[in-house]
Amino acid sequence: MSSKESSKNPVEVDTGVVDRPPLRSLLFVPGTRTDWLPKARAAGADAAILDLEDAVPTADKLAARAQVADALERAAAMPAEQAGRMALFVRVNPLDDWAGAEELRAVVQAGLAGIVLPKVRSVQDVQLADRLLVWCEQEQGLPPGRVALVPLLETARGLREAYDIARAAARIAYMGALSAPGGDVERAVGYRWSPEGTETVALRSRVLLDARAAGAPCPVSGLWTRVGDLPGLRTFAEQNRSLGYEGMMAIHPSHVPVINEVFSPSSAELARCAELIAAVESAQREGTGAVTFQGEMVDEAMARTARIVLERHGA
Repeated sequence: MSSKESSKNPVEVDTGVVDRPPLRSLLFVPGTRTDWLPKARAAGADAAILDLEDAVPTADKLAARAQVADALERAAAMPAEQAGRMALFVRVNPLDDWAGAEELRAVVQAGLAGIVLPKVRSVQDVQLADRLLVWCEQEQGLPPGRVALVPLLETARGLREAYDIARAAARIAYMGALSAPGGDVERAVGYRWSPEGTETVALRSRVLLDARAAGAPCPVSGLWTRVGDLPGLRTFAEQNRSLGYEGMMAIHPSHVPVINEVFSPSSAELARCAELIAAVESAQREGTGAVTFQGEMVDEAMARTARIVLERHGA
């Protein structure tokens, strides 16, 4: 199916619309090391991605699947105050055969927030994953659309068709462009990675626009692979935030506090939002649509943006 055709033919299965919370930091954890989940919580990660794909050798994949399923079951049974607010995702292997379907069946349960689907090439990959997730949710007695789907655009075709992929299922969230040295995306596109990230700004910007235009919520980007280079990570995260991303995927716990700080408004920013809203509402009561605030002309559009910031981060 071409991109043009897919835009005219939405997915047949209605999975419903579920409100997805914004996630600042999504930390990869090898599926063989679920004992590292407490470290991810301690680091403050908003989500952990239990990895069954590249982080697990082929010979260990079945054992890792069982380990991940057990971790999800234990997390679902854990008291809320003990579990904290960290969501659990699983990066599965590509759904190229029935083994992929069995992997989904093993991990879809009450403790799962979402599935990270690697090497997405087309709308058909997403539609297949969506139908399998509908079946798994029904089997587990979960509400339709409960499990989020995060397509990883790691092929040139997948990046090219980002808009259609983002529209292929209602459950899609947290979609964005990932770029890292020597990874799948660099190999697929052919760019030469630099710490400044200038060679991928256009790519990350276009995928972000595609995700926003398609209505896919809470786009996230990544990755920063230099474990000890926290200043470089901060610069890269700030660049992604400036582009419009709401979070980043991470590979090391030490990266989480930096990412969380970059993607969280400061107390001064929150205070400014509250003051801006008050100024606009005061002007509206006096019959004025726009008002000068801290040297800038603001109106209801800016107040609406400020209200969204306070709703998400004011607490």
